[in-house]
Amino acid sequence: MEKQVRKIVTIFNLRSELEDYETIHAEIEKGIQFRGTNLWILMFAIVVASVGLNMNSTAVIIGAMLISPLMGPINGMGYSLATYDFYLFRRSLKNFIYAVGVSLLTSALYFFLSPINEAHSELLARTSPTIYDVLIALFGGLAGIVAISSKLKGNVIPGVAIATALMPPICTAGYGLATLQFNFFFGALYLFTINTVFIAFAALIVCQYLKFPIRSIVDPDRKKRVNRALTAVILITLVPSVYFGYQLVQNENFSQHAEYFISQV
Repeated sequence: MEKQVRKIVTIFNLRSELEDYETIHAEIEKGIQFRGTNLWILMFAIVVASVGLNMNSTAVIIGAMLISPLMGPINGMGYSLATYDFYLFRRSLKNFIYAVGVSLLTSALYFFLSPINEAHSELLARTSPTIYDVLIALFGGLAGIVAISSKLKGNVIPGVAIATALMPPICTAGYGLATLQFNFFFGALYLFTINTVFIAFAALIVCQYLKFPIRSIVDPDRKKRVNRALTAVILITLVPSVYFGYQLVQNENFSQHAEYFISQV
């Protein structure tokens, strides 16, 4: 029995395929940069995603998600918090804010110039995030950081980019800005915030579980402050999604009961 348990533990052991820590650090550090090539790719991806949302084309939106480099600084934030690398965290956060600003401006400019202003289903789908979006971001983020940390990268990263869907909400927020429809702007921005926070949180969990080396000496008081701030951000992001998820379930139950009642009449 003990032998069987050991076998099962070995099968699920992540450390046996773990990449060298310095290689992982270098890869994450490279991914946070937004200048030159990465910046142009981001802008092109934003335009592609905006066109897809405008034309209500799922295939085009998926293509934009595949070429977007937005996950780099998000993973950088989670990794740097797990390793207490505050210099890398500041760089990741700075590049992330810069990337979000460029994305919003690019998408808002596209929708401002576009002669088609109607909100199709692909735009509407990004305005009502729930707890289910939290689960998608968290488990997608876990898959992504595990893949980055492994020697066997596989084809997980493109799938994570599609599942967590960072591009459509930021483009929908740009649509809200361009058309002055702030329900679109705030709803989509909240979904984007959920994705960002829980992908970064997933990276933090995995990096701590795999015992990535601490990059700086941190006194206990500062650790407590960091942990309190993290807890606050996670709770503030999570609580509204639970409420919206509850509303969604209630609406679904009402619809099912109404359909059943109508079918019996």
